[in-house]
Amino acid sequence: MLTAAVPAFAQYQQQTIYRGSVLHFVADPATSQNPYEYYEDGALLVGSDGKVKAIGPASTIISSNYQAQVIDYSGRLIMPGFIDSHVHYPQTEMIGSFGQQLLEWLNTYTFPTEKQFSDKTYAKGVAKTFLNELMRNGTTTALVFGTVHPQSVDALFEEAQTRNMRIIAGKVMMDRNAPSWLLDTPATSYADSKALIQRWHKNGRALYAVTPRFAPTSTAAQLTEAGRLLQEYPDVYMHTHLSENKGEIAWVQELFPSSNGYLDVYNSFGLSRKRSVYAHGVHLRDDEFASLAQTQSAVAFCPTSNLFLGSGLFDLQKAEDYGVHVGLGTDVGAGTSFSALQTMNEAYKVIQLHKAYAEDPSTREPLTALKAYYLATLGAAKALDLDNKIGSFKVGNEADFIVVNPNATDLLKFRMQRATSIVDKLFVLQTLGDDRAIEKTYLMGKRQTVTTGTTGGYNYDYGYN
Repeated sequence: MLTAAVPAFAQYQQQTIYRGSVLHFVADPATSQNPYEYYEDGALLVGSDGKVKAIGPASTIISSNYQAQVIDYSGRLIMPGFIDSHVHYPQTEMIGSFGQQLLEWLNTYTFPTEKQFSDKTYAKGVAKTFLNELMRNGTTTALVFGTVHPQSVDALFEEAQTRNMRIIAGKVMMDRNAPSWLLDTPATSYADSKALIQRWHKNGRALYAVTPRFAPTSTAAQLTEAGRLLQEYPDVYMHTHLSENKGEIAWVQELFPSSNGYLDVYNSFGLSRKRSVYAHGVHLRDDEFASLAQTQSAVAFCPTSNLFLGSGLFDLQKAEDYGVHVGLGTDVGAGTSFSALQTMNEAYKVIQLHKAYAEDPSTREPLTALKAYYLATLGAAKALDLDNKIGSFKVGNEADFIVVNPNATDLLKFRMQRATSIVDKLFVLQTLGDDRAIEKTYLMGKRQTVTTGTTGGYNYDYGYN
């Protein structure tokens, strides 16, 4: 049986060119002299399959694809969508809760809030608000904590699926040191997680993360079950917390007295591996950095949370020295903003503060704008082992991208007059920008349109422009 060929004209019509200033990263600025590609008058070519077909100078892309539709975003910056390497969707409603350190904050705010997620209808309402906020801020992929309730994960994945949004998430495993109404058991956490993996992992753009909350809330028996899941499903993720707070670290040593530190607990249960992501890592020892590098595990750097809870200052420079993959995370709700731009702003300050505690401040390097944006795009994609799908405009990658207005506010517009290079503009944008600078968010080449004055804040336009 013969199949008619698709006319060349029809093929061109299925492609869209987005014209503007185009930026993406191709390497880590800490190790490369040429870490990014930038076209002042550039173009991004997206196919009907929602994937990147080409980037380059606008004149070249347009002349080579003259029958493709052109969407003109001149004066705007087109770049890959931001990637949030660590965030708690159930904590959306408690963002900005006053005045506690980690352990007290969990008991006072987090656990009572998470109790409500036994109701799936309630969970879906929060999931919708959470995903709206991600997209409002230009975040197109996130690694997300649910609650102990399996239905909390179902609710999140179902909402993400309506938008064709790449989300990695998992059910919390927690069988001790929390209120009884939030505890599972080793057996139920294994069974519930396994069912969720079978239902959701690689279902569309969904990916699953085995999610023990942190070592103090899991027994050895439960951590054994987490390791068992990773052995049975080697391509899933592992997502937990590590060395966030000094009191927490001391508590872990009391609970696991035979361990050689916090990370050793996870290592002993086989939880450290490629696609294992540890949030925070504020107080890691040198040998622990070396271990993370050896196992190809990653760290989520969460500056607004670390500052808000007074946890400490993550040592990005040491992570670079040891070759540990790092992504940027908002850690809402201890984190105080969904904005990757504002998270970069606080990350810069965290790194600057290391100078105050260094014997020789000249040995501490500032966080450059290039490195900050790398951590929120390609760096995070590498940390999540997804750089062959997202995080850059490499041909064949999924076209999750944002259109940024560098003149979105009067102050930005005024300040940008003195920015003389793309690097200058990026730094001003991360320092003074927020969700108002995110003009458009695209998922797989399909635009999500911000609206105002409506419940939820988003309408969904599934056209290609």
